Order: sequence, then C-alpha cells, then structure tokens
Amino acid sequence: MIDAIEKLRKQLIFRSWHRGTREMDLLLGSFADRHVPEMSAEDLNDYQAFLELSDPELYNWYLQKEAVPANLNTQLMQGFLNHKVS
Repeated sequence: MIDAIEKLRKQLIFRSWHRGTREMDLLLGSFADRHVPEMSAEDLNDYQAFLELSDPELYNWYLQKEAVPANLNTQLMQGFLNHKVS
C-alpha cells in the first residue's frame, strides 16, 4: 500500500508540473512539491480530482478574476489560492 501511495504522489507531482501552460506548471508544480509529500491517501485522491479542473478556471480563481464556485471552495482550493511561488 505504501508503494502505491508513493507512486501516486510521484504521478501527481509530475502532472502538476506538466499542465500545458507555463503559468499553471509553476503554480501547481510548486504547490505539489510543497504539499503532496505530506498528503494522506484521502487528500491525494482529492488532489487528483482537483487536477481535473481546467487551467483557465484555476488561473482565473487564483488571480481572483472569478469567484470559486461554492461546491469547489474546499480546504484544498483555499490552500492553492493562498500558495505563493517562491
């Protein structure tokens, strides 16, 4: 089970760094590097679903150009929105 979780962590970090737009690569990649290693199995599943959201939506929410829909305004989303690339 541990190996499967570690494999999933590596996959999610890779997917975060390879979104298709450079801006989202930097935002999600640095977010994943910082947070994915400490996520529980349940958190990893939530993050995997989070990565299915589109780049334009995530980017507009991050820049506060659009409000995050209430059903997506989770602790994970708030963590992403508060994330700063260093």
